[in-house]
Amino acid sequence: MASDQGSDYKTVRGLTRGLALLNTLNRLDGGASTGRLSELTGLHRTTVRRLLETLQDEGYVRRSESDDSYRLCLKVRELSEGFRDEQWISAIAAPLLAELLQEVVWPTDLCSLDVDAMVVRETTHRFSRLSFHRNMVGRRLPLLLTATGLAYLAFCPEVEREQIIALLASRNDEETRLAREPVALDNLLRKIRHNGYAENFMNWNREEKIAAIAIPVRHKEQVLGCLNVVYVAKAMTIAQAVQRFLPALQRTAVSIEAAIGSNDQFSTRSQ
Repeated sequence: MASDQGSDYKTVRGLTRGLALLNTLNRLDGGASTGRLSELTGLHRTTVRRLLETLQDEGYVRRSESDDSYRLCLKVRELSEGFRDEQWISAIAAPLLAELLQEVVWPTDLCSLDVDAMVVRETTHRFSRLSFHRNMVGRRLPLLLTATGLAYLAFCPEVEREQIIALLASRNDEETRLAREPVALDNLLRKIRHNGYAENFMNWNREEKIAAIAIPVRHKEQVLGCLNVVYVAKAMTIAQAVQRFLPALQRTAVSIEAAIGSNDQFSTRSQ
């Protein structure tokens, strides 16, 4: 008997080629045509087309009717590490974000806390015609300079808030400066709780042309994440964005919270 039975099996070429297509689409900003994917992967156009049709049947890619390009679908998130720990995001939030996009048009993100930053877990940037960024999933956002970060701090439990602020205050950089100004930060967080939303209007120098408003998504006393809408700042003021988008954001957050609360599987996992 062979000591390493794995060596007795040949590589499945179709699977290897399919994974190569998924990896190529993941690296691209937006979609790509069959011809472009053929060039990038070195695969024949017929082979690329056949593989894409199979991936589309399985729900991993979709073809755009407007330009015949292919794009990744949200189902590819099931392949990522740790997906099951936040399955509610894909199973519950993603479809609701897709519905929200139809109403607000501008892209939206669902972000959750990762130690000292907010991380984009789900987004409609890839599907919004007004998006200025495509590959947003996994991007880390500073807590004190973004609407989602400030919304999280404002609405999370007090003990958790104090721990996060203490961690941020221990760092000497511009992104955490506000954590070392307790009076100013406390006043800001009180205002956010009073208004029911957080805002960012060109406050983050890495994204100085954008603006956003954000609200929390909660389960009992816990903030599971924050939902935002992002837009080009010159398009409208915060007050105009609140008037146009806040009701839709709130309805979506309520729908997510209700679905989590009524599903024992997700409700137990999120506690």
